[in-house]
Amino acid sequence: MLQKIILGYSGGLDTSIMIHWLLENYNCEVITVTCNVGQGTHELCNIKQKAINSGASKAYILDVQNEFITEYLWKLVKAGAKYENHYLLGTISRPLIAKKLVEIAKLENATAICHGATGKGNDQVRFELAIKAFDSKIKIIAPWRTWSISSRSEAIDFAKQRSIPISATKEAPYSIDKNIWYVSHEGGDLEDTNSEHNPNFYEMCSKLDEAINVPECIDIEFQQGIPIALNGKNLSPISILEVLNNLGGKHGIGVTDLIENRLIGMKSRGVYETPGGTILYSAHEKLESICLDKMLLQMKQKLSMDYAKIVYDGFWFTPIREALDSFFDFSQQNVSGKVRLKLFKGHCLFAGCESKNSLFNRNFATFEKDDYYNQSDAEGFINLLGLPIQIQAMLNEKNISINKNLLREKFKA
Repeated sequence: MLQKIILGYSGGLDTSIMIHWLLENYNCEVITVTCNVGQGTHELCNIKQKAINSGASKAYILDVQNEFITEYLWKLVKAGAKYENHYLLGTISRPLIAKKLVEIAKLENATAICHGATGKGNDQVRFELAIKAFDSKIKIIAPWRTWSISSRSEAIDFAKQRSIPISATKEAPYSIDKNIWYVSHEGGDLEDTNSEHNPNFYEMCSKLDEAINVPECIDIEFQQGIPIALNGKNLSPISILEVLNNLGGKHGIGVTDLIENRLIGMKSRGVYETPGGTILYSAHEKLESICLDKMLLQMKQKLSMDYAKIVYDGFWFTPIREALDSFFDFSQQNVSGKVRLKLFKGHCLFAGCESKNSLFNRNFATFEKDDYYNQSDAEGFINLLGLPIQIQAMLNEKNISINKNLLREKFKA
């Protein structure tokens, strides 16, 4: 009886050739699993038939968009997580996909799961840690770590030799990943860090010089840190991201050219397009600025960096991530209200925000005359705050005085 191998299948270069490679190197039948995380109808069009035509015995197409947004992306928004201060973590889809691979493996009584991540990248870690979280014993196959193919150019040759239809070419050999949150571009001429990237490969965002010349205002409403409405209209999570991606894209918002530190130990360069996510992060940060007190906000900003690294490194299904989610959920209890942004030429400009939970009190903050704040109170506050500094200064002055006496004795005529 043939063993069953579950292949995480995107239909791209790597996973397209893996069906053939698995059939050639294992006594198996290959069952593909494709997760719809909002990569678009073009990427999913005929993907089931393509998998079958390539040799798969069965092909699953799972629509997990809503789960992806509500159980993964909204957690990022609430946390404000950015890896190395810039990357909005679009590969958060990996643990979800891995979870689904395990579910299908159990359904099909499969003996192994295969993924298309390379031996140089972070995704191999993300996939495999998530798989282990749900099945500690299932075999994991990572062809890029074992086969004789050593480059994307050789992978393209492998596909051509076997008449496997692919979109990648040696002239534009970009590694592209796409979902409803982002598009990433890696490889090819991006590996030259001394050159500006060519914006012709943008898929979600307009080039800045082609973005529309008219600014556009948008109102975003949040309920406990989660976006629920745009311009006064309640929308589903999918619709919110689709609308914001369209708005951000036409204004050229959300392009990041980043040289990042991979978990695996090397630096890499990627160009990321995250139009809707960039808008949401900007709006959410503004709302938090009026709804969170100083100590909570500053602690959240510190933990946000830790959270981003945990997600980036593949530790999604771990107690520490769940514990931090509890902190962020608590922090968002009062983060409800509306934020107005002006979108223009790559920028999300702040245009106002309001919340019934706002801690901004104009009566105290005003530069005009008020009956709330006694400015003379600040003197005692400064004296107490500066007391350690004053004591240190007294000691320094005493030592300086002693040194002066020694100098006078030394140089006495």
